Amino acid sequence: MDFPAFPDAPPLFSADEKETLASTQTDAKRFRELISEKTKAYNDLFHDLYPIEKLVKGLSGLYDEVMRAAWMRSGLDKIPSVAMIAVGGYGRSELHPKSDIDLLILLKDDCVPPAQEIEAFITFLWDLKLDVGHAVRTITECAELAANDITVITNLIESRTLFGDEELLANLKLKVDVNHMWDGQSFYRAKLAEQKERHAKYQNTAYNLEPNLKECPGGLRDMQVIDWVAKRHLHTHRLSALIDKKFLSEDEYTQIKGAVSHLWRIRWALHTIVGRKEDRLLFDHQRTLAKEFGFDDEDLKRNVERFMQGYYQSVAAIQQLNDLLLQHFEESFLSLEPTPTIEVINERFQVTNGQLEIRSADVFTQTPSAMLEMYKIMGDRGEITGIRANTMRALRDNLDMVDESYRVDPVNTALFLDIIASRYRMTTVLRSMKHIGLLGRYLPEFGAIIGQMQHDLFHIYTVDAHTLQLVENLRRFLLPESRSNFPISSQAIRHIAKVELLYIAGLYHDIAKGRGGDHSELGCVDAREFCERHGLTKPETELIEWLVRHHLLMSVTAQRKDISDPEVIWEFASIVKNQERLDYLFLLTVADINATNPTMWNSWRASLMRQLYLETKRALRRGLDSPIDADMQSDEHKQRALEILIERNADIIEAEKIWNDIEDEYFIRSNGDEIAWNTEAILQHRPSTKPLVAISPLGGRNFSGASKVFIYTPIASHLFAVTAALFEQMGLTILDAKISTTSDNYSLDTFVVMESAECHDINLHLDHERIELMKKTLIEQLDSPSLYESVIKRFTPRHLKIFNAPSTVQFVSQPEEVWSALEVTAPDRPGLLALIGQFFMEHDLMLHKAKIATLGERVEDTFYITEENGDLIADSTRMTHICDALKNSIDRFSQATEH
Repeated sequence: MDFPAFPDAPPLFSADEKETLASTQTDAKRFRELISEKTKAYNDLFHDLYPIEKLVKGLSGLYDEVMRAAWMRSGLDKIPSVAMIAVGGYGRSELHPKSDIDLLILLKDDCVPPAQEIEAFITFLWDLKLDVGHAVRTITECAELAANDITVITNLIESRTLFGDEELLANLKLKVDVNHMWDGQSFYRAKLAEQKERHAKYQNTAYNLEPNLKECPGGLRDMQVIDWVAKRHLHTHRLSALIDKKFLSEDEYTQIKGAVSHLWRIRWALHTIVGRKEDRLLFDHQRTLAKEFGFDDEDLKRNVERFMQGYYQSVAAIQQLNDLLLQHFEESFLSLEPTPTIEVINERFQVTNGQLEIRSADVFTQTPSAMLEMYKIMGDRGEITGIRANTMRALRDNLDMVDESYRVDPVNTALFLDIIASRYRMTTVLRSMKHIGLLGRYLPEFGAIIGQMQHDLFHIYTVDAHTLQLVENLRRFLLPESRSNFPISSQAIRHIAKVELLYIAGLYHDIAKGRGGDHSELGCVDAREFCERHGLTKPETELIEWLVRHHLLMSVTAQRKDISDPEVIWEFASIVKNQERLDYLFLLTVADINATNPTMWNSWRASLMRQLYLETKRALRRGLDSPIDADMQSDEHKQRALEILIERNADIIEAEKIWNDIEDEYFIRSNGDEIAWNTEAILQHRPSTKPLVAISPLGGRNFSGASKVFIYTPIASHLFAVTAALFEQMGLTILDAKISTTSDNYSLDTFVVMESAECHDINLHLDHERIELMKKTLIEQLDSPSLYESVIKRFTPRHLKIFNAPSTVQFVSQPEEVWSALEVTAPDRPGLLALIGQFFMEHDLMLHKAKIATLGERVEDTFYITEENGDLIADSTRMTHICDALKNSIDRFSQATEH
C-alpha cells in the first residue's frame, strides 16, 4: 500500500555501520547488536508518534542492508544467474518488529543451485535469530507453481529484487503476467473465495473480543486483498491510483489510510510488547496496549474498552471499504459481459444483474426514506444478491440526513418494521445496515453499543455482534434443520403470534450494556420508546418490555437454581404467568446462550433448559393456585421409574427394597429415567462391595456433549474431594452434582461432567474407551483413596489469568431449610472444586448437593451442606469461621495457580 511521503525518514545504517556489516570479520553477535540498536531507535521513534508508514518501510530498508551483507558474506554475490527476491509483506516493504522475512532465491532455469553458499546464507540468518522463510526455485518452477497456486502468484505480484541479477525477476514476471495466467477476473474470484473462507474462521464478524488484527474481517488482510486485486486487475501499483480510476474518493482513501495506520501502530506495539510475531489482541495484551495508546485512567476495564472501540472503528472502516471496492471490482468484470439485465422496480430503484441499484444519483437526497426502502426491497425479494457500489456510496454520503425528525417519520418507522418482518435474509439485511452505518444512525441506542466490549469470557463478541447473532439464531429456529437440533425451539417459534416482537426484544435485550446500572431495566426504557415510536399496541409493548427486563431469568434459574425443586418451578412460573410468555422467553434465552459463545450451548445446558421449560409448562397447565408438592413429585418420579424397570424385566421387589433405604429428597430431585438407571445399575452390581461407577452420555448430537456419572459407594467424608480431584486429573469439568444417602450408609452421587476446554475437544462425547478408563480409575481410587491429601494444582490457563478477583463466600437462607446453603463466587481455576471438597472434609462438613455454574471466567456455585452428623449449621460464629476460612483457602489457591 502506498501513502504520501513524509519530509524525513527514520535512520538507516550509517556508512560505518554498513562497512561493519559488509566485513567478513563481523560475527553474528555484532550483527545482532546493530539490529537491536536500530530496532530500539525505531521503537523510540514509535513512542514519539513518528509516522508508522515510514517506520514499517524504514525497518524493511534496515533488513535490506542485513540481507545484502549476509548474501555477500556467503559468496552468493559472485555467482551469476542467482537473485535474492523479497516476497510477501517484506516484498511490499512493510515490516513490523517481529514480522516474518520471506525470501525467494531465484535461479535461472539452467543454473545449478549453489547449495553450499545458500546453506551458509540461510544458516547465518538463523544465527541472527531472524524469522526467515525461504524457497529456492528456478524461473520455470515458480511459474508452474504460480499457475496452480493463488498464494504463490499473490506473493510474486509484490516481489522485489534485493540482490543479484534483476533480469531474473523481470523474466519471471513476464511468465506470470495476467495474459498468461490468472487473468484479473479469475484472480479476483480466487481471492474473494479465499477471503470468505478466512472470514468464516472468525464467525464472519470483526467484533470478536480477542480479534486477530490481520486475519479477522476488517483486518489488514482485507486491505491487502484490495491491493492485490487492484494490481492484478487494474495494473495499478499505488492504492491512490484507484482515485483516478473512480474506484475510490479522496475521502475514502483518507479513511483507509487512517484505519490502516491505526492497525499498523497497534501491530507494531503488539510485536514489541510480546517480543514475537503476534497478531491476536488477547485479553492479557489489551491492558498493556491501552496504556501504550494513552488510556491510563484508574479504571482499567474502561481503558481497555476505549482502546478496543478505537480498534473496532478502524476495522469497521476497512470492512466498509472492502465491501465497496470488491463490489466495484465485481461490476467492473460484469461490465465486460453482454448487455446487463435490468429490472425496474419503481422510480427510485432497479435491479441490475441481480443487484439493487438507485436509478439516479440524487435518489436519497430527494427521497431520504429510500435509504430504508432499499433494505425493505432486499428483504422482500430473495433473488437480489447485493447492492451496487454507486448505491452503497450514495447511501454512505447521505447518512447525515438520518436525524431525529427522520426517526419519528411514520413512513420510516413503517419501513423499519417491514424490514424486521422481512421474508428473506432479515439478519443479512440488518448486518448490511450496520456495516454501512445506517442501523446505528436510525437506532442511536444501537449505535452506542457498536464496538462495546463485554470484558468477560462468557461472551466472545461485542454487544452489537452478539445481538445480531442472537437475532440470526431466532431466524434459524424457523429452518427445517432446527427440528432436530432445537426441537422445542422449532416447535415454539411456530406457535407464537408475532415473531417480529421476538426480534425486537432480541435487538433490545442488551441495548443498555456499558451504561452502568441494571442493563435489563435501562433497556426496558429504550424498548418502550422504540415501541411507542413505531406504533406498536400496548400488549405488544408490554410483552417486549417484559422480555427485555427478564431476558436473563430463565438462564439464571436453569443454571443456578435447583429446578428439580417444585418450589423453584412454582416461583419461576409465577413470574412467567402464561404459556405465551414462556414460549417467547424460552426462544430468546436459547438464542441468547447460543450467541454468547459457540461452546456455551452443550447437552447439559440444553437438558436444563428443556427441563425448566417442560416443568413450567406443566405448572402453568395445572394452575398457579395448585402447585405440585414434593410428595406428589416423588410419587410421579417413582411411578415412571417402575414403568421403565418393568419394561426391562428388572426385579421390582428388590428395586423397591433399595428405594426403601434411600432418603426422600433423592426421588424429588431425580426424574424417573434417572431413578430407573441408578436402580438397575445397583441391582446388577450387588452383592459386590466395590464402588459402583456407571456413566451415561446426555443427548445432543449437534453440540458439545456432557455425561452423567453415577457413583454408589459407602459414605465417606473424603468422597467428594477424591471424586472432584479425579475428574480434574482426567480433564473433566463438573457441571452439576447431587449427593444422596441411604439408611444403610451408602452414598448415591450423580455428577454431570464434560471435557475441559483446555484438555480435550469439547465437541465430542466421551468415547467407549475413555468411559471404561474413567470407570476403572474411579473404582480403584474410591476403593482405596489417595488423592484427597494433595489437591491437583494445574497452572491456570492463559485466558483465565487476567480475570482475577477476590472470592466471596456466604450462607444464604432458604424457604424450608433442610441443609445450609453456602454460595461461593470465585475466579474459575483448575482444581477449585477438589479444593472445596477437601475443605469440607477437613472441617467436618457433609455435602448433600451442589449447583455448579461456570460463567466464563468465574464460578457461582451453591453447596448444600450440614454438619457431619446431619445437623444444620445454625451457629453464627461457626458460619463466619467457615466462610472466612474457605475464602482464604480459595484466594491462596487462585494466587498459587497463577505461576
